[in-house]
Amino acid sequence: MSDELLDDKAIAAADLSDWRRIGDALHTRLRTGDFATGLRLVNQIGDAAEAANHHPDLDLRYPHLNIRLSSHDKGGITDRDVALARQISGFAAAAGVKAEPGAVAVLEVVLDTPDHDQLKPFWRAILGYGDNPRNADELLDGAGSNPTMWFQKSGAEEPRQRFHIDIRVPADVVEQRVADAVAAGGTIVNRAKTFIHLADAEGNACCVCQC
Repeated sequence: MSDELLDDKAIAAADLSDWRRIGDALHTRLRTGDFATGLRLVNQIGDAAEAANHHPDLDLRYPHLNIRLSSHDKGGITDRDVALARQISGFAAAAGVKAEPGAVAVLEVVLDTPDHDQLKPFWRAILGYGDNPRNADELLDGAGSNPTMWFQKSGAEEPRQRFHIDIRVPADVVEQRVADAVAAGGTIVNRAKTFIHLADAEGNACCVCQC
């Protein structure tokens, strides 16, 4: 089993229909229907994770289980994640639980600034976050519970919207999410390769990202 990072082509070739890549991780949501079923799946996944010495992030709610898989030591997705994803899909299928990977999303808070080095110490202190060793323009919640904060390079001109939200969703969900936002009164400001910049009726920005 290779321990190298997998690119999009390799992840697609793995044919993980229950999972979607968002950022540096594989995500899915299992529709457990009740808490007890979710807890049984958590225990199964926990046993498999211990055996593989590779541990996913599990968020058990009623009535679903959110799962995130990433090789933290590599900073992305490896064959270890693919193998555990397949095991988890098998557990879910055996329990009669359907995956709903299109329901997953990752929220990020973005601050526009011409100089993130000047601002990072304040936000690191007040949020209790730590630096991302792989991305100098990001701060992370060490417990993984709260959204990543990243600093987007901007000019010093005023006025500018300093804060906005990025929502990262699976690629096959992007267009529907954007269409829903436009139908709800939003406008498309700009389309780029990896994100679509929208604004609400007052001009407040949000980016729908597919990376």
